[in-house]
Amino acid sequence: MALPNSTMANPTLAAIRFGYGLRPGEEAPRDADALLAQLNEGAKERPGFPREGAGGRLETATRVLSVRAAEAKAAQAGNPNESIRRETQREAQRIYRQDAMARLGQAIHSPLGFHERLASFWVDHFSVSVLKSLPMRMIVPLYEAQAIRPNLAGSFSRLLQAAILHPAMLIYLDQNQSVGPDSVAGRRDNRGLNENLGRELLELHTLGAGSGYTQDDVRAAALILTGLSVDNRALEVVYRPRLAEAGPITLLGRSYQDDEGGQDHVLMLEDLAADPKTALHVSRKLVRHFIADDPPQEVVAAMTDAWAKSEGDLTEVYRAMLTHPLAWADPGRKIKRPFEFLVSGFRALDLPEKNLAGLLRDMEAGDDEGPVGKAMEMAGAADAEETKKRAGRANGLTLGALQRMGQPIWQPPSPAGFADEASVWLAPSQLSERIAWSRMIGRLFAQRLEPPAFLEAALADAARPETRRIVAQAPNKVHGLAMVLASPEFNRR
Repeated sequence: MALPNSTMANPTLAAIRFGYGLRPGEEAPRDADALLAQLNEGAKERPGFPREGAGGRLETATRVLSVRAAEAKAAQAGNPNESIRRETQREAQRIYRQDAMARLGQAIHSPLGFHERLASFWVDHFSVSVLKSLPMRMIVPLYEAQAIRPNLAGSFSRLLQAAILHPAMLIYLDQNQSVGPDSVAGRRDNRGLNENLGRELLELHTLGAGSGYTQDDVRAAALILTGLSVDNRALEVVYRPRLAEAGPITLLGRSYQDDEGGQDHVLMLEDLAADPKTALHVSRKLVRHFIADDPPQEVVAAMTDAWAKSEGDLTEVYRAMLTHPLAWADPGRKIKRPFEFLVSGFRALDLPEKNLAGLLRDMEAGDDEGPVGKAMEMAGAADAEETKKRAGRANGLTLGALQRMGQPIWQPPSPAGFADEASVWLAPSQLSERIAWSRMIGRLFAQRLEPPAFLEAALADAARPETRRIVAQAPNKVHGLAMVLASPEFNRR
């Protein structure tokens, strides 16, 4: 259901519906052209994660994994070293925490809200999780930076290949364990086919559930993908012919033969990207994400038409969505998911980058085994209790809040990603967590913000008269600030 106020100006609607909300001093995009212009700017921008860059992250990951492998080998020989195992786990967790905070900061501080929202959409569409294994805590941020962000405004075929053929995806969906039954390794070792990636490729990433493919097609896709694996030392995708099923293999009426130097899977991805059912499935998901839980068919049709004419050029698909009149009608039809809620809250507060860095330092100081925590212990800090309190508050405002609200960064509940329907995010437990976070923000910022001014910064002309009256009559600043964040307008887009 849309909000009663449907008279807001286009810049306000653009910032809220297609970005991460308003921010004081930042000019909101005025129209579709301004939103699309962000794509070129975003392509030039290097994300703040992985913290040490792509090359540095590979060095960090291979170092941590080499230590872990050496410890595992020693344990097999009867000489386990539990402290080394724990330290590698802690280091991987610290790396994840730093990257996750950088991911949060990227969304808060970037003026390219539409570009940032698209990055979140595609990371969710091609979901992987840091919880799969210890290496994934270090690889998943690299996946977003390498596979998703550079390709979100090009052809869908290129994006599909970059996402599917990344170590993070192969590890997450166990493709590195899949062996063709009639391959050299399959015949010798009696190892089996893993259909996870083949299934999700058809159901989630391309054609969509209910599009008419069969279980035989799932198996065929999985067979075509055999041979793809991951070099665990270099963290690179490799092709191992001994694991590949010999062709021909028929999928959706087309025959694929393993006679292209291991490139039959690339041909399959190109064909799936060009299938009209893929255009329909992906266009519907984009409209559901940005505009309404029940996607208007007129908008979807305009996008699939643009997809066909441009041969899957995603910029043209976005253009068709953004230039349709229904994209600018009936505000408030979507509920903000937790990440969007937190980011838009921090943007309205105009949280400086140094403050977010301070929250990360507070969390690290509260980690007894981390370098900051150890340094404080060595310095003989007498305020250990206060340090723990600050760490808990910093976590409760950021990563811990997302965990409690059900959308922790890079931790989707399944390959289908996080739900994108209001019913999931309107549960009483969800709303109570949002109210608790709003009250916490109110207590922290009451000294420097006036509720009516904050209301204007957060919602501008999206605020209803009733909300303005309630905030103006709030008994105190804490309550007034919390009411802005808890208002229906702020929680919808």
